Amino acid sequence: MSTIIYPSPIFGPVHSRRLGLSLGINLMPCDGKICTFDCIYCECGLNASHRPKAPRPTREEVRARLRETLTAMAQRGERPDVLTFAGNGEPTAHPDFAGIIDDTITLRDELAPQAKVSVLSNATFIHRETVRAALMKVDNNIQKLDTVDMDYIRRVDRPVNPHYDVEKIVEHMRLFEGHVVVQTMFMKGSTSTGSVDNTTDRFVTPWLAALQRISPREVMIYTIDRETPISGLEKATHEELDRIRDLVLGLGIRCTASY
Repeated sequence: MSTIIYPSPIFGPVHSRRLGLSLGINLMPCDGKICTFDCIYCECGLNASHRPKAPRPTREEVRARLRETLTAMAQRGERPDVLTFAGNGEPTAHPDFAGIIDDTITLRDELAPQAKVSVLSNATFIHRETVRAALMKVDNNIQKLDTVDMDYIRRVDRPVNPHYDVEKIVEHMRLFEGHVVVQTMFMKGSTSTGSVDNTTDRFVTPWLAALQRISPREVMIYTIDRETPISGLEKATHEELDRIRDLVLGLGIRCTASY
């Protein structure tokens, strides 16, 4: 299986299915993965397979490298659509996340004013007021919610914290008061622990109810696009994603599907 370990603190730009030309900001070490989830579909592999030895980049390192990269892109006439916090783990886990967001917005305004600032998060730190306040400042606050079924979450998303509670995650997403984009992975297939198909009404119906409570600005649904660290996983079909997208649209919530 080929996994992707991203450079740190800056990588790309890369073409994102959902966001356009994206310059990546990776707040995790450059030589491995640290994440509060251990998703069986993660393109970076499983946590245990890629233990890093390098430290996280500092706030100062992130700021210096981002300035250098944006300056070089501007000189080449490249215009990123988005500056995206992603990479080898959960970005909001960085102890200086809030300060790094402030630095990024300042550099964006100076060197790439057309670019949006996006954060791809699994929502495990949105209970922290400092993290929520920082996320309220970005253009695209994208938070993962693959399902509200805790058994499925334990088998597929596999949160590291044994006290993870999806009900609390939903309640904290409500605190964004609409300034949030919900991102959900839909897939099929099975592993040694059972079916991973979350495209059926058993999973979709309660997920839709959670969306109504959260009232997000938008929902992004997608399916597997790269090799996965666990075998047996299958893409959701276009028809299945379209059906789920239309159900979300029926709630009056904007929704896009990436195949």
